[in-house]
Amino acid sequence: MSGTDAPPRLDGAEVLRRLTPAAAVEALAAVLRDGLDPEACPPRSAVPVPAGELLLMPAAAGDWAGVKIAGVAPGNAARGLPRITGGYLLLDGTTLQPAALLDGAALTALRTPAVSALAVRHLAPDDRPLRLVLFGSGPQAYGHLEALLAVRKLASATVVARDRDRAAALAAHALALGVPEARTGTAEEVDGADLVVCCTTARTPLFDGRRVAPGAVVVAVGSHEPDARETDTALVRRAEVYVEARAAALREAGDLLIPEAEGAIGPGHITGTLADLVRRPAPLAPTGAPRLFKSVGMAWEDLAVAVAVHRAAPA
Repeated sequence: MSGTDAPPRLDGAEVLRRLTPAAAVEALAAVLRDGLDPEACPPRSAVPVPAGELLLMPAAAGDWAGVKIAGVAPGNAARGLPRITGGYLLLDGTTLQPAALLDGAALTALRTPAVSALAVRHLAPDDRPLRLVLFGSGPQAYGHLEALLAVRKLASATVVARDRDRAAALAAHALALGVPEARTGTAEEVDGADLVVCCTTARTPLFDGRRVAPGAVVVAVGSHEPDARETDTALVRRAEVYVEARAAALREAGDLLIPEAEGAIGPGHITGTLADLVRRPAPLAPTGAPRLFKSVGMAWEDLAVAVAVHRAAPA
């Protein structure tokens, strides 16, 4: 590619067509097995703007570099537009020449569920079908359902969302994907779940953490803000806590920072990281405590999945 050539543009449909959820999970696992250190990933830059927030997420690893510029526009929902916008510029790591421009919303919709599914694969190592309670009914909820099915069988799916019609539509989608039982439900039903996944824009806890069963896995992905959370102090205090990177979690994860500010936990409460899980020589042994995976979204994940999408180009 010469300096004047425009990089190929991949729209959202093309991004999602090229890479399956299962392949996205494997792309993330591969870079961690190869030694990538998430703790060294540059922090996200966030700039408030009148419509919401602009995020800048650069990363470099191996033969590649890249940067995501994302917009978070809360008012877009009322306009019938996606809440997350933006693009991803993938660069050759040696020359920093542009290699591809990807739809940023589609990339986020692919990589965030893949991160969660990779964590679930290690936090719920038993292959028995899981009873899922899924909070949310937007694109991330759909993406998480499909990514989870790429790594685990589901015995049932209970969808909890403010919009009953959208919740019912997601439950119907779960049935269409082969989940034996799927329906709408309430937050109180976390007490019967093996897996609870939170994909919402909530700023306060979605459920009573005391109701979560011993040994159940909870995944929270909805926020990267230190003053917002989807899980409560009761759950965090009793759970084994896993994160993508300690530095990022202690900078951005309100699910952990709010309980710490309350004096309920200390900075050492984090049990381990996603890299720890992937590199473990043996599956986790049950301890009887719930396991919480708190994700804030990191630039190395975007890069790993963007590279996989790029490499999946037709010959």
